[in-house]
Amino acid sequence: MASQARSKDITSSRFRYTGEIQAKVLCHCADCRKITGSTYSTNILVPGTGFSVTKGTPKTYSKRADSGKTMTSNFCGDCGTTLWRGGETFGDARIIKAGVLDDAGALNDAKPAMELYAVDRVAWVSPVAGAEQKQALADSASV
Repeated sequence: MASQARSKDITSSRFRYTGEIQAKVLCHCADCRKITGSTYSTNILVPGTGFSVTKGTPKTYSKRADSGKTMTSNFCGDCGTTLWRGGETFGDARIIKAGVLDDAGALNDAKPAMELYAVDRVAWVSPVAGAEQKQALADSASV
């Protein structure tokens, strides 16, 4: 499978990935809520080995995550759109924000199999049917 970031009218930075999606997750942590400006983020995890920036030079911002480890956001320096994230917890994998993908069907294909920080989900958002519910990161206890 291959996909690219949203077209130039939205962001001047573009990326491409090849290979199988490793995970499809919603994240309800406070950090993801803040960077999306919404109640959660919809993410796909892809291997870093098939990932490349094809246009532009995204800017980065690193911070300490709830896990205590560093998390880096990569975003368009022109419009500010968060494109992907990465960090120690995820090895070389890239955490792509599914909403930036060109393929209109990408969000349907990104139906999450897991919800992270489910205990922090806002009360009026329902759990995704069939998705595993985790207290924190993927290796944490289920809710």
